Amino acid sequence: MATNLQIDEVLLDEAKRLGGFRTKRETVNRALEDFVGRSKRRRIWDLQGTIDYAPEYNYKEARRKR
Repeated sequence: MATNLQIDEVLLDEAKRLGGFRTKRETVNRALEDFVGRSKRRRIWDLQGTIDYAPEYNYKEARRKR
């Protein structure tokens, strides 16, 4: 998909150099992948303390039954 974006060239060149990428496209795609991954991990951290666990559940016993 062709997209026309106004991107800070200095920042893009620095990211390309630091990441060792050959193309601007590769640099932008990697940056997007990293952003999506961090955002998903942040959502998982937001769930901390919101899940109730059954204190009577014995995971070791459940493993033995396999």
